[in-house]
Amino acid sequence: MSSASIFPPWLKKTLLSAETVYRTYDAIKDAGANTVCEASQCPNLNECFSKGHATFLILGSVCTRPCGFCAAVCGQPLPPDPREGFRILKVVKSLAIDYVIITSVTRDDLPDGGAAHYGDVIETLRAYNERLQIELLIPDFKGMRRSIEFVASYSPDIFGHNIETVPRLYREVRPAADYNRSLDVLRWAKESRPGLVTKSAILLGFGEETDEVTECMKGLRSVGCDILNIGQYLRPSGRQISVKRFVEPAEFKDLEDIGYGMGFKSVSSGPFVRSSYNQKEVLRTW
Repeated sequence: MSSASIFPPWLKKTLLSAETVYRTYDAIKDAGANTVCEASQCPNLNECFSKGHATFLILGSVCTRPCGFCAAVCGQPLPPDPREGFRILKVVKSLAIDYVIITSVTRDDLPDGGAAHYGDVIETLRAYNERLQIELLIPDFKGMRRSIEFVASYSPDIFGHNIETVPRLYREVRPAADYNRSLDVLRWAKESRPGLVTKSAILLGFGEETDEVTECMKGLRSVGCDILNIGQYLRPSGRQISVKRFVEPAEFKDLEDIGYGMGFKSVSSGPFVRSSYNQKEVLRTW
C-alpha cells in the first residue's frame, strides 16, 4: 500500500493555547534541558506541556543509530554532559514535577551504552527528593546485561524499553536493533530486580499484520512485561519511512482487550498513545 497522505478524522487534535504550555516550554529552555517531545516531534507535545508534563532526553540529542521512523538527529555525539541531571532538576523544581520521565538517544559509542550516566541523573534527582517517581525508557545498551542490570538497580517506578515493531520489519524500522535482544532487556531487568514494573511500546502503521502484533504481545508477556502502550506511527518528515496504514480506533480497542486478556497490568492503545503518554494518570488507577 502506498504511503497514506491524508489524515483520517480521528487523527486531528485541537491545539491548546493554555498559559501552562508556554510556562513548560520556557522552563525547559531556561534550564537548557532536552526533551524527546521536541526531538521526536511528538503529536502530544501541546497537550502534555499544557499539563506541565515532559519526557526528558539525556545523553545529548545526537543518536548513533539511524532508525527509519525516528526524527532524532543521527551522527557523532559529544561526550555526556555531567550537568544534564541538574538541568532536569531545575525544570522539576520550576514546574513542581513529582513524576519524571527520562529517556535517551542510543549511545553505541560509549563502553556501557550510557548506563552510568543514567545512574548519575537518577542520583541527582533523588538527592533532591527521594520520593520523586521516576520512569525510564532505556535503549538496549547493545545487549550488555551488566548495563541493563545496573540501571535496574536504581529501582525506577517504571523500567521501559520499546520493541517498536514486529520482527519482520526491524530491518526497515530498527536496522541496528534486534527483537530478541529487546526482549532480553526486559527479561534481565525483571530477573535482576524482582517486583520491578516493566513496560514496552509498539507503533502500528509500518505494514505489520495483526497476528504479528499479537505474537509480539505474547513475546512481551513471556518476559514478564507489565505495561504495554500501542499507538499509530506518524511520519515526522519526508526523511523517515512512510505510513503504510492508519489504524482505526476500533482496532486499537481490540488490541487493548487482547492485551488485558494476556495478563498485562495496563494497556493503553489508541492513535495518539506513545511510550509514556498519560502514564502518571494510569498509575493512579492501580
